[in-house]
Amino acid sequence: MRQVRDVLRLNAAGVSGNEIARRVGVASSTVRLTLKRLAAAGLGWPLPAEITDAVLEAQLFTAVGTKQGHRRRDEPDWAAIHRELKRKHVTLQILWDEYIERYPDGYRYSRFCELYRGWASRVSVTMRQSHAGGDKLFVDYAGDAVPVIIDRLTGKTRRAQIFVAVLGASNFTYAEASWTQALADWISAHTRAFEAIGGVPKLLVPDNTKVAVIKACLYEPQVNRTYAEMATHYDTAILPARPRRPRDKAKVEAAVLIVERWLLGRLRHRRFYSLAELNAAIGEMLRQLNEERPIRRLGVTRRALLEELDRPHLKALPSEPYFLCRMAPAPRRRRLSRRGRGSLLQRALPLRPQRSRGAADAAHRRGLSQGRACRRASARQRQSPAHHRARAYAVEPPAIRRLDGRAHSP
Repeated sequence: MRQVRDVLRLNAAGVSGNEIARRVGVASSTVRLTLKRLAAAGLGWPLPAEITDAVLEAQLFTAVGTKQGHRRRDEPDWAAIHRELKRKHVTLQILWDEYIERYPDGYRYSRFCELYRGWASRVSVTMRQSHAGGDKLFVDYAGDAVPVIIDRLTGKTRRAQIFVAVLGASNFTYAEASWTQALADWISAHTRAFEAIGGVPKLLVPDNTKVAVIKACLYEPQVNRTYAEMATHYDTAILPARPRRPRDKAKVEAAVLIVERWLLGRLRHRRFYSLAELNAAIGEMLRQLNEERPIRRLGVTRRALLEELDRPHLKALPSEPYFLCRMAPAPRRRRLSRRGRGSLLQRALPLRPQRSRGAADAAHRRGLSQGRACRRASARQRQSPAHHRARAYAVEPPAIRRLDGRAHSP
C-alpha cells in the first residue's frame, strides 16, 4: 500500500505517469490502473487519517477476482446435462426444450450449446468419447502385481495379477486378483464381473492380449474360440481395441491407474497370505471407491451412475453362469498290423509270472500248474482221431511176452 500512497501523492503534485512509474519502480500500466481504481473509489490526496492500509486495500481491490460480464440468466446444471446425454435417444435439443420450459427467460439454443461445449471441453483434454448406458465393458490387466506369501516359514511369495473391468457410461469399476493371466482365470474373472455389475453389457472391449485375441487385425481380428463361446453364452459381443491404439480403451487405462493408486497404493503396507484374503481387501476398497467417493466434476458416485445410466440398458444374466471345462485326451491305442492281430486272435500271450514268497508263492505255483494242465488238456482235445490212432502204439505199447510162457513182471 506504500506504493499506492506514493502514486497518489505524486499524481496530486502534477508528475507525469511515466515519471511516477520511474520513481516508484513499477510499470506505467500499473500506475494508470492504480489511478483508475483510486478515481473509481473516490479517493484523493491527502487521504483521511482513518483510512488504514487494510481499508485502502478493501476499497481498491474489492472487485478483483470476480468475473467480468457475469451471466445474468439462470444456468442449467451442466453435470446433469452431461449425464443425461449418456442416455439413449437424448439430444441437446431435447434438454434445451426442458430447460426453456423451466426458465422461459433462459439462454437461446445456440448459446445453450456453446456454453455446454465450453463446459464439456474442460472435463477431458484428449479424445473425449461418448459412452451410452449399458453399451461397453472395458477389460484389462493391471501392469503391477501384488506379492502374496505362500509359505510362512520361508517367506516365499507369489505375485498375483489384478484384473480390471470398467463400464463406459458410469465408470463403475470391478477388480479382482488371480494367480495368472491364463484363459481359465480370464474367463472366471469375466463371469464374476458380470455378477458384480448385475447384468451384461452389449460389447466387451479387451486388449489384444493372446488370451483374448489370437491374431490381431484392424478389420477382422481372430478371437479366442473359448472367449467367443463365453460371449455367446452371455448374449454379448467382443470388440477388441485396434492394434497400437491405446486410446481406444482409454477408459480402462484410466481405471487401471485409479486401481493402482486407490487400491495398491493403500495396500502396500499389508501382508497377504492367500488369494482369498487379498480379494477380500480389494472388495472392501472397491466398495469405498464405487459407493462412497464421488466423481470429480460430476458430484455423484459410480454406484449411483450405474443405477441411473447403465442398469436400464443392461441385459439380464443367464440362469447358469459359464463354466470352463477341460477335456482330457483319450489314451492312444497301439495299432497292430494284420499279421499281428491274427496272431493275437489265435493264441493268448502268456503272462510272465512274478516271483513271490511264502504261501502266496505256493498258490501262484499251483495256479500255474493248473493253467498248464488245462492248456495240455485243450491241446489234446483239439487233436484229430487219425492222430490218436497213429500214436496209439506210442501211448499204449504192446504187452511183452516171455518165451517160457510166464507172465512178465513189471
